[in-house]
Amino acid sequence: MTEPMDELHSRGRANFAELVEGGEQRLDALFATVPALGELAVGTVYGHLHERPGLDARTREAATLSAIVAAGMAGPPLSMQLKTGLASGLSPAELCEVVVQAAAFAGFPRAVSAADQLNRLFDEAGLPSPPPPSPREVVLEFCARVRAGERDAVAPEVLAVLSGCDRPEVRATGPDRVVVECYGDAPVPSALLFCTVSGTAVTDVTAYRPG
Repeated sequence: MTEPMDELHSRGRANFAELVEGGEQRLDALFATVPALGELAVGTVYGHLHERPGLDARTREAATLSAIVAAGMAGPPLSMQLKTGLASGLSPAELCEVVVQAAAFAGFPRAVSAADQLNRLFDEAGLPSPPPPSPREVVLEFCARVRAGERDAVAPEVLAVLSGCDRPEVRATGPDRVVVECYGDAPVPSALLFCTVSGTAVTDVTAYRPG
């Protein structure tokens, strides 16, 4: 059953307020002249689409950001999307990577405009610019070093997992969390590594072997 737009709008405002500080006031100011547009836009994007279960929040935000960059949008749509991307668990480096990816398909002028907006966002939020590598990059490098023979400060169980891993699949699940699925000959992973990243370092690794 289709939900009434007023209910979607209410939920959308609440969702946006969770993602962006002073979110409801920002929405009121943006749509002060055309409140009906705010009802449609907020109800659709942050009420309906935001809660669809088919994509996790990080993937949905990355897809939305790439579409905004490709459309050449600047101003509030882009700045708000960058903020909600961070709030939904994308790391600063991942935001930058989305802009780089979009440049190849949407054109450099649009990506440069997005990069300029990123400069402002990072400055306002006190974030380093350029940002440290993405959590996935950090963990990939960590895995490569251990598999190449580096053993310092690596727990024995982690070392055993990576030494016996033919194909590590690395996936970030948050701005500081990464899961490594370790595959051998079987179609299912023989072990999992749960990694915590801070800056350019892997600060904690927990190994899990099913069964």
